[in-house]
Amino acid sequence: MEWLWPVFKSYIERDFARKGVDEPSDEALAEALFTTVGGCTVTILVQEPWQNSVRFKALARMEVRDATDLLADPMAYLAEQYGGGKFKLNFHEGWHFVATQNFKPDGPPLWKDLPEIELE
Repeated sequence: MEWLWPVFKSYIERDFARKGVDEPSDEALAEALFTTVGGCTVTILVQEPWQNSVRFKALARMEVRDATDLLADPMAYLAEQYGGGKFKLNFHEGWHFVATQNFKPDGPPLWKDLPEIELE
C-alpha cells in the first residue's frame, strides 16, 4: 500500500498547513494518512470510447476500508474484477475530492458488459 502516500501526500500536507502546522512529524503524517484513507470512498472508473471522444464509465464506488484487496494490489484487483483497460481510481473524503490515480492492467476488457453505476 506504499502507493497511497504519493496519491494522498499533497491533500494531507494542505490539511496540516490549514491547521498552521508547517512541518508535521513522520508519526503525525502516518496517522493522518491512515485516518484520511480510512475515511475515504473510492470510485473505480474506466475509460471507454464514446461518440467521437472518450468518457469514463463508473464501475464501482466503495468505502476504502472495505477495499483491502484493491489497496493491497490495485493492478491485480482491477485485472481480476474488470479485465484490461485504462482505469481511474478517484478518492473522496465526504464531498471533498482528494486525488486520482490511474492504472492500466492488460487483458480482455471484462468491464464492457457491466452496467454503469449511478453517481450521486
